[in-house]
Amino acid sequence: MTQRTLAEINAKIQAKQAVVWTVAELKARVQEWGVTRCTRMVDVITTGTFEPMEASGAVLNLGQTDPPIKLKQCWLDGVPAYTGFGAVDVILGASQPAEEEGSERGGGHVIADLIAGQSVTLKAVGHSTDCYPRARLDTRIRKDTINQFYLYNPRNLYQNFIVGVNGGDRILYTYLGPLLPQLGNAVYACTGALSPLLNDPDLRCVGIGTKVFLGGGVGYLAWEGTQHFPLQKRLPNRLPIGPAATVALIGDAQQMQPRWVRGCFFKHYGPSLYLGVGVPFPVLDEQVVAACAVRDEDIVVPVMDFAIPRRVRPSFGLVTYAQLKSGQITINGTQVRTAPLASISRSLEVAEILKSWIEQGTFTLTEPVAPLPRERTFLPQDGLE
Repeated sequence: MTQRTLAEINAKIQAKQAVVWTVAELKARVQEWGVTRCTRMVDVITTGTFEPMEASGAVLNLGQTDPPIKLKQCWLDGVPAYTGFGAVDVILGASQPAEEEGSERGGGHVIADLIAGQSVTLKAVGHSTDCYPRARLDTRIRKDTINQFYLYNPRNLYQNFIVGVNGGDRILYTYLGPLLPQLGNAVYACTGALSPLLNDPDLRCVGIGTKVFLGGGVGYLAWEGTQHFPLQKRLPNRLPIGPAATVALIGDAQQMQPRWVRGCFFKHYGPSLYLGVGVPFPVLDEQVVAACAVRDEDIVVPVMDFAIPRRVRPSFGLVTYAQLKSGQITINGTQVRTAPLASISRSLEVAEILKSWIEQGTFTLTEPVAPLPRERTFLPQDGLE
Protein backbone atom coordinates (compact mmCIF):
# COMPACT_ATOMS: atom_id res chain seq x y z
CA MET A 1 0.00 0.00 0.00
CA THR A 2 1.36 3.42 -1.01
CA GLN A 3 2.29 5.69 1.88
CA ARG A 4 3.90 9.15 1.63
CA THR A 5 4.85 11.90 4.03
CA LEU A 6 4.20 15.58 3.49
CA ALA A 7 7.96 16.19 3.63
CA GLU A 8 8.49 13.75 0.76
CA ILE A 9 5.79 15.44 -1.30
CA ASN A 10 7.22 18.91 -0.66
CA ALA A 11 10.68 17.73 -1.66
CA LYS A 12 9.25 16.60 -5.01
CA ILE A 13 7.42 19.93 -5.40
CA GLN A 14 10.61 21.90 -4.77
CA ALA A 15 12.44 19.72 -7.31
CA LYS A 16 9.56 20.31 -9.79
CA GLN A 17 8.98 16.56 -9.94
CA ALA A 18 5.60 16.31 -8.23
CA VAL A 19 2.71 14.77 -10.14
CA VAL A 20 -0.33 16.99 -9.63
CA TRP A 21 -3.88 16.30 -10.84
CA THR A 22 -6.96 18.41 -10.44
CA VAL A 23 -9.78 16.62 -8.65
CA ALA A 24 -11.68 16.43 -11.96
CA GLU A 25 -8.72 14.64 -13.56
CA LEU A 26 -8.44 12.32 -10.56
CA LYS A 27 -12.10 11.31 -10.77
CA ALA A 28 -11.81 10.45 -14.47
CA ARG A 29 -8.62 8.43 -13.98
CA VAL A 30 -9.95 6.49 -11.01
CA GLN A 31 -12.82 5.30 -13.21
CA GLU A 32 -10.26 3.95 -15.68
CA TRP A 33 -7.36 2.84 -13.48
CA GLY A 34 -8.75 2.37 -9.97
CA VAL A 35 -7.77 3.84 -6.62
CA THR A 36 -4.60 1.82 -6.00
CA ARG A 37 -2.92 2.64 -9.31
CA CYS A 38 -3.88 6.33 -9.10
CA THR A 39 -2.46 6.53 -5.58
CA ARG A 40 0.89 5.25 -6.83
CA MET A 41 0.93 7.83 -9.64
CA VAL A 42 -0.22 11.14 -8.10
CA ASP A 43 1.33 13.24 -5.32
CA VAL A 44 -1.14 16.14 -4.96
CA ILE A 45 -4.81 16.65 -5.84
CA THR A 46 -6.09 20.21 -6.27
CA THR A 47 -9.66 21.33 -5.67
CA GLY A 48 -11.32 24.67 -6.27
CA THR A 49 -14.53 26.64 -6.11
CA PHE A 50 -15.81 30.06 -7.16
CA GLU A 51 -19.03 30.95 -5.38
CA PRO A 52 -20.64 33.64 -3.20
CA MET A 53 -19.20 33.68 0.32
CA GLU A 54 -20.97 36.45 2.22
CA ALA A 55 -19.37 35.55 5.57
CA SER A 56 -16.16 37.27 4.43
CA GLY A 57 -14.56 40.58 5.25
CA ALA A 58 -11.47 42.75 5.14
CA VAL A 59 -9.22 44.18 7.84
CA LEU A 60 -7.53 47.50 6.98
CA ASN A 61 -5.02 49.65 8.82
CA LEU A 62 -5.27 53.16 7.39
CA GLY A 63 -2.16 54.65 8.93
CA GLN A 64 -2.25 57.53 11.39
CA THR A 65 -3.05 61.16 10.50
CA ASP A 66 -1.50 64.40 11.72
CA PRO A 67 -2.96 65.43 14.13
CA PRO A 68 -3.87 61.85 15.11
CA ILE A 69 -7.40 60.48 15.00
CA LYS A 70 -9.22 57.71 16.82
CA LEU A 71 -11.98 56.47 14.55
CA LYS A 72 -15.48 56.43 15.99
CA GLN A 73 -17.41 55.94 12.74
CA CYS A 74 -16.17 55.17 9.26
CA TRP A 75 -17.63 54.74 5.77
CA LEU A 76 -15.86 53.36 2.69
CA ASP A 77 -17.69 54.42 -0.48
CA GLY A 78 -20.75 54.91 1.70
CA VAL A 79 -20.54 51.44 3.30
CA PRO A 80 -20.24 51.46 7.11
CA ALA A 81 -17.08 49.84 8.49
CA TYR A 82 -16.49 48.74 12.07
CA THR A 83 -13.97 50.81 14.05
CA GLY A 84 -13.75 49.11 17.44
CA PHE A 85 -10.18 47.87 16.98
CA GLY A 86 -7.51 50.43 17.82
CA ALA A 87 -7.34 53.96 16.50
CA VAL A 88 -7.19 53.51 12.70
CA ASP A 89 -8.03 49.85 12.15
CA VAL A 90 -11.31 49.09 10.41
CA ILE A 91 -13.17 45.92 9.50
CA LEU A 92 -15.41 45.87 6.44
CA GLY A 93 -17.92 43.06 6.05
CA ALA A 94 -18.65 41.75 2.56
CA SER A 95 -22.39 41.65 3.26
CA GLN A 96 -22.59 45.16 4.78
CA PRO A 97 -24.90 47.28 2.56
CA ALA A 98 -24.28 50.88 1.60
CA GLU A 99 -26.42 53.39 3.49
CA GLU A 100 -27.63 55.19 0.34
CA GLU A 101 -31.27 54.37 -0.35
CA GLY A 102 -31.63 52.09 -3.35
CA SER A 103 -27.91 51.36 -3.64
CA GLU A 104 -26.96 47.94 -4.91
CA ARG A 105 -23.43 48.13 -3.54
CA GLY A 106 -21.93 46.86 -0.35
CA GLY A 107 -18.77 45.76 1.39
CA GLY A 108 -18.04 43.08 -1.18
CA HIS A 109 -17.90 45.67 -3.95
CA VAL A 110 -15.57 47.94 -1.95
CA ILE A 111 -13.24 45.03 -1.15
CA ALA A 112 -13.19 44.01 -4.82
CA ASP A 113 -12.52 47.60 -5.95
CA LEU A 114 -9.57 47.93 -3.56
CA ILE A 115 -8.11 44.62 -4.74
CA ALA A 116 -8.46 45.85 -8.33
CA GLY A 117 -6.31 48.89 -7.46
CA GLN A 118 -9.12 51.43 -7.52
CA SER A 119 -9.48 54.27 -5.03
CA VAL A 120 -12.47 54.52 -2.71
CA THR A 121 -13.76 57.37 -0.59
CA LEU A 122 -13.15 57.30 3.14
CA LYS A 123 -15.20 59.41 5.52
CA ALA A 124 -14.64 59.12 9.23
CA VAL A 125 -15.68 60.75 12.48
CA GLY A 126 -13.14 60.80 15.29
CA HIS A 127 -13.58 60.30 19.00
CA SER A 128 -11.63 63.33 20.20
CA THR A 129 -9.24 62.74 23.09
CA ASP A 130 -6.07 64.43 24.32
CA CYS A 131 -3.91 62.01 22.33
CA TYR A 132 -6.27 61.80 19.34
CA PRO A 133 -7.64 65.34 18.86
CA ARG A 134 -8.70 65.13 15.20
CA ALA A 135 -12.48 65.11 14.75
CA ARG A 136 -12.97 64.24 11.04
CA LEU A 137 -11.21 62.64 8.10
CA ASP A 138 -12.29 62.85 4.45
CA THR A 139 -9.95 61.34 1.88
CA ARG A 140 -9.54 58.61 -0.73
CA ILE A 141 -7.56 55.42 -0.23
CA ARG A 142 -6.08 52.68 -2.42
CA LYS A 143 -4.50 49.42 -1.42
CA ASP A 144 -1.05 50.97 -1.90
CA THR A 145 -1.81 53.94 0.39
CA ILE A 146 -2.75 51.90 3.45
CA ASN A 147 -0.78 49.51 5.62
CA GLN A 148 -2.34 46.09 6.23
CA PHE A 149 -5.16 44.98 3.96
CA TYR A 150 -6.13 41.36 4.36
CA LEU A 151 -9.21 39.21 4.15
CA TYR A 152 -10.42 37.43 7.22
CA ASN A 153 -13.41 35.27 6.38
CA PRO A 154 -15.14 33.64 9.35
CA ARG A 155 -17.17 31.16 7.26
CA ASN A 156 -16.13 29.81 3.87
CA LEU A 157 -16.18 26.46 2.03
CA TYR A 158 -19.39 24.92 3.30
CA GLN A 159 -19.15 21.13 3.23
CA ASN A 160 -22.42 20.72 1.35
CA PHE A 161 -25.37 23.12 1.58
CA ILE A 162 -29.04 23.15 0.49
CA VAL A 163 -31.24 23.61 -2.57
CA GLY A 164 -33.72 26.49 -2.33
CA VAL A 165 -37.23 26.34 -3.80
CA ASN A 166 -40.40 28.33 -3.28
CA GLY A 167 -43.72 26.52 -2.83
CA GLY A 168 -45.60 29.77 -2.17
CA ASP A 169 -47.49 32.12 -4.46
CA ARG A 170 -45.11 35.10 -4.71
CA ILE A 171 -41.49 35.54 -5.69
CA LEU A 172 -39.02 35.35 -2.79
CA TYR A 173 -35.70 37.22 -2.72
CA THR A 174 -33.13 35.17 -0.83
CA TYR A 175 -29.40 34.64 -0.33
CA LEU A 176 -29.73 32.12 -3.17
CA GLY A 177 -31.22 34.80 -5.41
CA PRO A 178 -34.85 35.02 -6.58
CA LEU A 179 -36.93 31.90 -6.00
CA LEU A 180 -39.92 31.77 -8.30
CA PRO A 181 -43.37 30.87 -6.91
CA GLN A 182 -45.05 27.50 -7.30
CA LEU A 183 -41.72 25.68 -7.62
CA GLY A 184 -40.67 27.83 -10.57
CA ASN A 185 -36.95 27.15 -10.06
CA ALA A 186 -34.45 25.47 -7.77
CA VAL A 187 -31.13 27.11 -6.89
CA TYR A 188 -28.07 25.47 -5.34
CA ALA A 189 -24.79 27.02 -4.20
CA CYS A 190 -22.33 24.12 -3.87
CA THR A 191 -20.31 22.65 -6.76
CA GLY A 192 -20.95 19.10 -5.61
CA ALA A 193 -18.15 16.66 -6.41
CA LEU A 194 -15.79 19.56 -7.20
CA SER A 195 -16.33 21.24 -3.82
CA PRO A 196 -13.14 21.08 -1.70
CA LEU A 197 -14.48 19.73 1.59
CA LEU A 198 -16.78 17.19 -0.04
CA ASN A 199 -13.56 15.52 -1.23
CA ASP A 200 -12.29 15.38 2.35
CA PRO A 201 -15.37 14.30 4.33
CA ASP A 202 -13.52 13.52 7.57
CA LEU A 203 -11.21 16.56 7.35
CA ARG A 204 -8.05 14.44 7.16
CA CYS A 205 -6.27 16.69 4.65
CA VAL A 206 -7.07 20.12 6.10
CA GLY A 207 -6.54 21.75 9.46
CA ILE A 208 -5.45 24.99 11.07
CA GLY A 209 -2.50 26.27 9.06
CA THR A 210 -3.36 24.60 5.74
CA LYS A 211 -2.14 26.78 2.85
CA VAL A 212 -4.71 27.50 0.13
CA PHE A 213 -5.41 29.52 -3.00
CA LEU A 214 -7.45 32.49 -1.80
CA GLY A 215 -8.71 35.15 -4.17
CA GLY A 216 -5.85 34.59 -6.60
CA GLY A 217 -3.21 34.81 -3.88
CA VAL A 218 -2.02 32.68 -1.00
CA GLY A 219 -4.12 32.24 2.11
CA TYR A 220 -4.35 29.96 5.11
CA LEU A 221 -6.98 28.10 7.03
CA ALA A 222 -7.14 30.11 10.27
CA TRP A 223 -9.73 28.29 12.40
CA GLU A 224 -12.95 26.35 12.22
CA GLY A 225 -15.60 28.38 10.46
CA THR A 226 -18.67 29.77 12.16
CA GLN A 227 -21.60 27.34 12.04
CA HIS A 228 -19.06 24.50 11.75
CA PHE A 229 -21.22 21.39 12.17
CA PRO A 230 -19.26 18.20 11.45
CA LEU A 231 -21.88 16.13 13.31
CA GLN A 232 -24.35 16.60 10.46
CA LYS A 233 -26.04 13.31 9.49
CA ARG A 234 -23.96 11.42 6.96
CA LEU A 235 -24.34 8.69 4.37
CA PRO A 236 -22.35 5.44 4.63
CA ASN A 237 -19.76 7.07 2.32
CA ARG A 238 -19.23 9.68 5.12
CA LEU A 239 -20.67 12.54 3.06
CA PRO A 240 -23.04 14.90 4.90
CA ILE A 241 -26.66 15.23 3.80
CA GLY A 242 -26.72 18.99 4.45
CA PRO A 243 -24.57 21.89 5.70
CA ALA A 244 -21.70 20.48 7.76
CA ALA A 245 -18.08 21.59 8.23
CA THR A 246 -16.91 25.13 7.47
CA VAL A 247 -13.55 26.90 7.71
CA ALA A 248 -12.26 30.40 8.46
CA LEU A 249 -9.72 31.69 5.93
CA ILE A 250 -7.17 34.50 6.02
CA GLY A 251 -4.95 35.97 3.32
CA ASP A 252 -3.15 39.10 2.11
CA ALA A 253 -5.58 41.04 -0.07
CA GLN A 254 -2.70 43.11 -1.45
CA GLN A 255 -1.65 40.02 -3.45
CA MET A 256 -5.12 38.97 -4.62
CA GLN A 257 -6.46 39.34 -8.16
CA PRO A 258 -9.74 40.99 -9.25
CA ARG A 259 -10.72 37.97 -11.35
CA TRP A 260 -11.09 35.93 -8.16
CA VAL A 261 -12.67 38.52 -5.85
CA ARG A 262 -15.91 39.99 -7.21
CA GLY A 263 -18.59 42.00 -5.46
CA CYS A 264 -22.16 41.00 -6.18
CA PHE A 265 -25.69 41.96 -5.12
CA PHE A 266 -28.77 39.80 -4.61
CA LYS A 267 -31.89 41.81 -5.38
CA HIS A 268 -33.93 42.73 -2.29
CA TYR A 269 -31.51 40.71 -0.16
CA GLY A 270 -28.15 42.44 -0.14
CA PRO A 271 -24.49 42.41 -1.15
CA SER A 272 -22.07 39.51 -1.09
CA LEU A 273 -18.68 38.50 -2.45
CA TYR A 274 -17.79 35.94 -5.09
CA LEU A 275 -14.51 34.36 -4.07
CA GLY A 276 -12.19 31.81 -5.62
CA VAL A 277 -10.74 29.28 -3.16
CA GLY A 278 -8.54 26.30 -3.96
CA VAL A 279 -7.40 23.60 -1.53
CA PRO A 280 -4.58 21.11 -2.25
CA PHE A 281 -4.70 17.59 -0.84
CA PRO A 282 -1.45 15.68 -0.31
CA VAL A 283 -1.83 12.07 -1.43
CA LEU A 284 -0.56 10.41 1.73
CA ASP A 285 -2.42 7.14 1.19
CA GLU A 286 -5.21 5.41 -0.73
CA GLN A 287 -7.85 6.86 1.57
CA VAL A 288 -7.17 10.35 0.18
CA VAL A 289 -7.70 9.17 -3.39
CA ALA A 290 -10.78 7.13 -2.51
CA ALA A 291 -12.39 10.17 -0.90
CA CYS A 292 -11.55 12.40 -3.90
CA ALA A 293 -13.08 9.84 -6.28
CA VAL A 294 -16.59 10.77 -5.09
CA ARG A 295 -19.03 11.56 -7.91
CA ASP A 296 -22.01 13.88 -8.15
CA GLU A 297 -24.36 10.89 -8.05
CA ASP A 298 -22.85 9.91 -4.67
CA ILE A 299 -23.67 13.24 -2.94
CA VAL A 300 -27.16 14.23 -1.78
CA VAL A 301 -28.51 17.60 -0.71
CA PRO A 302 -31.86 18.63 0.85
CA VAL A 303 -34.45 20.63 -1.10
CA MET A 304 -35.82 23.31 1.26
CA ASP A 305 -39.03 25.35 0.87
CA PHE A 306 -38.27 29.02 1.55
CA ALA A 307 -41.99 29.84 1.52
CA ILE A 308 -42.06 28.73 5.16
CA PRO A 309 -40.16 31.44 7.12
CA ARG A 310 -38.80 29.24 9.89
CA ARG A 311 -35.34 28.15 11.00
CA VAL A 312 -36.25 24.54 10.21
CA ARG A 313 -38.03 24.63 6.85
CA PRO A 314 -40.03 21.81 5.28
CA SER A 315 -37.97 19.62 2.98
CA PHE A 316 -39.02 18.08 -0.31
CA GLY A 317 -36.46 15.35 0.28
CA LEU A 318 -32.96 14.74 -1.02
CA VAL A 319 -31.59 15.00 -4.54
CA THR A 320 -28.15 14.28 -5.94
CA TYR A 321 -25.82 16.80 -7.51
CA ALA A 322 -25.97 14.73 -10.70
CA GLN A 323 -29.70 15.45 -10.83
CA LEU A 324 -29.14 19.15 -10.09
CA LYS A 325 -26.49 19.49 -12.79
CA SER A 326 -28.78 17.82 -15.35
CA GLY A 327 -30.79 21.05 -15.38
CA GLN A 328 -33.94 19.82 -13.69
CA ILE A 329 -35.23 17.85 -10.73
CA THR A 330 -38.62 16.37 -9.98
CA ILE A 331 -40.54 17.63 -6.92
CA ASN A 332 -43.93 16.09 -6.17
CA GLY A 333 -44.26 15.07 -9.82
CA THR A 334 -43.34 18.55 -11.10
CA GLN A 335 -40.29 19.16 -13.29
CA VAL A 336 -38.35 22.07 -11.78
CA ARG A 337 -35.51 23.92 -13.52
CA THR A 338 -32.23 24.08 -11.59
CA ALA A 339 -29.46 26.67 -11.60
CA PRO A 340 -26.13 26.91 -9.73
CA LEU A 341 -24.86 30.02 -7.96
CA ALA A 342 -21.30 28.72 -8.17
CA SER A 343 -19.43 28.83 -11.47
CA ILE A 344 -18.37 25.33 -12.48
CA SER A 345 -15.94 26.60 -15.13
CA ARG A 346 -14.29 29.08 -12.76
CA SER A 347 -14.06 26.39 -10.05
CA LEU A 348 -12.22 24.12 -12.47
CA GLU A 349 -9.94 27.03 -13.39
CA VAL A 350 -9.02 27.62 -9.73
CA ALA A 351 -7.95 23.98 -9.42
CA GLU A 352 -5.91 24.28 -12.63
CA ILE A 353 -4.12 27.42 -11.46
CA LEU A 354 -3.28 25.85 -8.11
CA LYS A 355 -2.03 22.77 -9.97
CA SER A 356 0.30 24.97 -12.07
CA TRP A 357 1.68 26.73 -8.97
CA ILE A 358 2.55 23.40 -7.38
CA GLU A 359 4.06 21.99 -10.59
CA GLN A 360 6.23 25.11 -10.91
CA GLY A 361 7.50 24.62 -7.36
CA THR A 362 6.18 28.00 -6.14
CA PHE A 363 3.48 26.58 -3.83
CA THR A 364 4.40 23.94 -1.26
CA LEU A 365 2.01 22.27 1.17
CA THR A 366 1.79 22.92 4.90
CA GLU A 367 1.32 20.57 7.81
CA PRO A 368 -1.67 21.64 9.93
CA VAL A 369 -0.71 22.79 13.42
CA ALA A 370 -4.02 21.48 14.80
CA PRO A 371 -6.99 19.52 13.41
CA LEU A 372 -10.43 20.97 12.90
CA PRO A 373 -12.98 19.91 15.55
CA ARG A 374 -15.03 16.88 14.57
CA GLU A 375 -17.46 16.88 17.48
CA ARG A 376 -18.85 20.43 17.30
CA THR A 377 -22.62 20.66 17.78
CA PHE A 378 -24.85 23.34 16.32
CA LEU A 379 -26.74 25.51 18.83
CA PRO A 380 -29.81 27.52 17.76
CA GLN A 381 -30.63 30.90 19.25
CA ASP A 382 -34.27 31.22 20.20
CA GLY A 383 -33.96 34.18 22.56
CA LEU A 384 -36.80 35.57 24.60
CA GLU A 385 -40.19 36.60 23.25
